[in-house]
Amino acid sequence: MAEIGKGVTAGKLAISVQKRLTRAQEKVMQKLGKADETRDVAFEEMVANFNKQMTEGGKLQKDLKAYLVAVKTMHDASRRLQDCLADMYEPEWFGKEEMDALTEDTDTLWLDYHQNITDKSLTSLDSYLTQFPDIKARIAKRDRKMVDFDSARHHFSSLQKGKKKDEAKIAKQAALLEMAAPSWAQGLISAHQVAQTNLSFNQAEEELGRAQKIFEELNVELQDELPSLWDNRVGVYVNTFQGLAGHQEKFHGEMSKLSQNLNDIMTKLEEQREQNEETNHSESASSAPKAVQRPGPPPSRPPPRPVPSPDQREQREDPVEDEASVADVNTDSSTTTTQQSEVTNGSGGDLPPGFLYKVKAVHEYAATDGDELELKIGDDVLVLAFDNPDEQDDGWLLGVQESHWVQKKDISVKGVFPENFTQKV
Repeated sequence: MAEIGKGVTAGKLAISVQKRLTRAQEKVMQKLGKADETRDVAFEEMVANFNKQMTEGGKLQKDLKAYLVAVKTMHDASRRLQDCLADMYEPEWFGKEEMDALTEDTDTLWLDYHQNITDKSLTSLDSYLTQFPDIKARIAKRDRKMVDFDSARHHFSSLQKGKKKDEAKIAKQAALLEMAAPSWAQGLISAHQVAQTNLSFNQAEEELGRAQKIFEELNVELQDELPSLWDNRVGVYVNTFQGLAGHQEKFHGEMSKLSQNLNDIMTKLEEQREQNEETNHSESASSAPKAVQRPGPPPSRPPPRPVPSPDQREQREDPVEDEASVADVNTDSSTTTTQQSEVTNGSGGDLPPGFLYKVKAVHEYAATDGDELELKIGDDVLVLAFDNPDEQDDGWLLGVQESHWVQKKDISVKGVFPENFTQKV
């Protein structure tokens, strides 16, 4: 024999098995139409609403959990993206500290959003759904007790119908016994048969009363609870979605501010990059060849020297000086002839007296004195020898604009100009 579980006696087990058999037999009889079934249309509608409510609540719970999983996934993706940006952001870039703080604030915002939905929406929904299993079990128990009540009712009804048949049968048996048994025993036999019939009838009646009481107690409780539970669903849905909407609004509002801050940082970083490019371009321009560099100030010129009078010149002249002058003139003439052969043929072969070579202005020069020559970029200047070499200042040349010489053949407009503002051609 199989071992009986702890706390379960053989008698209780037998009773439980007998109840299941009785219920099964009753359900079969009801399906075959051989026994009527207790029906409560209003209660059945309550049960249908309960089942719908339980299904919808379970689906809402499942979808809300799936939403939280998606929020967690988005949080993880956002954190990895922000960490990547923070790692790539170089220390010398604009807003490095602001970028690190923004990364922490974004992570905290996601954590708060997930936690608020869990605490305010999901926890409330879970609490709401915990009552459904107990009520579902009580509805099932109520259905079983209703079958027990129907079975007891049918049993009692059958005994009522059979009681008359038994009484007739007993009367017939008593008539037979009267002929066979002594007169003193006939009364005892009849009384025993009546007692047996009444015992079965009384037991059935008591069983019917107990089954009806248990069924009606469960039925009344559920009829009070199910409508109230059905109405409560509205408040639960409102609280769940209203809380969710509030947390979403707050989250997206704060996230919008952080996104704007990130956009501002990126905009200023782009401005910094453009400024660096301009600086690098300027530095590159400053390191170009000297021909395109801006020259320094022109060399300083000493104050003009006094020119000796003709008498003084005659007194200073002597034969030795005359010979030296002749030698110098010959030398200058030779040098001038050599340099003239090197210059481009820009004066049509007709060169001014004292011509040495030609230069081109690479920078503008504004004359500051009456004996200076005005220069513009691109001007061609014919360099001339000073009448008196002692009059030439360091870094200064004497010349005439080539265009003026070609047109006027006049060197009276000659003037001095800084050598570093020109380039020899």
